[in-house]
Amino acid sequence: MVRKLFSYFIPINVYRKNSAVSKSLEVTWNNGELVLDSKSTNYSYGSLQRILRKGLKYIGFERIRNFESILVLGVAAGSVIKTLVDEVKFKGQITGVEIDKEVIAIANQYFDLDKVPNLEIVIDDAFEYVLKTKLKYDLIIIDIFQDTNMPNFLFEDFFIQRINSLLNLNGFILFNTMVINERQHERNELYRSKFGGDYSLRMYPKVEIHNELFTIKKLQ
Repeated sequence: MVRKLFSYFIPINVYRKNSAVSKSLEVTWNNGELVLDSKSTNYSYGSLQRILRKGLKYIGFERIRNFESILVLGVAAGSVIKTLVDEVKFKGQITGVEIDKEVIAIANQYFDLDKVPNLEIVIDDAFEYVLKTKLKYDLIIIDIFQDTNMPNFLFEDFFIQRINSLLNLNGFILFNTMVINERQHERNELYRSKFGGDYSLRMYPKVEIHNELFTIKKLQ
């Protein structure tokens, strides 16, 4: 409790670990909230939770409550999963795919991720999981970063087409991206152009300074 109170004045680090995948990982009390950060950006809770919460609001909490299955690519400490369970009150099945087992260990220890009853965690590369799975989903949340970088495969045609094939009719994709330079802005504009009449796409710029959200609905 003392650390929490002091964190309103200065961030208080409580745990630090190096990971082969995510490099530096830090659990910190910040403004009364426990957050997970990488070297240069917020990984879970804090600003990231605010960003993805806005995306879920754009889709609509009531609509999401009626979904049966959700896929989360990029779990980190599970802030979007906690939003789905605690705020949206989603009761269906959640599958979380995370490549870094060290992150999941932290999520379980400090953020009680393993106490979410309707959650299955898969330790795997998101690209590999998307290739292998035969399941379909009503909502696919893509939130994959390596510090401030996003893997190129997220924007390539093959991955986009595979994600689309896993989406149920009238299902949604929620894609969180980071835009910090003109090249990344052009990358996002190209991504936007890949969705035609079979989809309804909305882009929300500057959701949290450098973050740009896409919501994509599959119409047919």
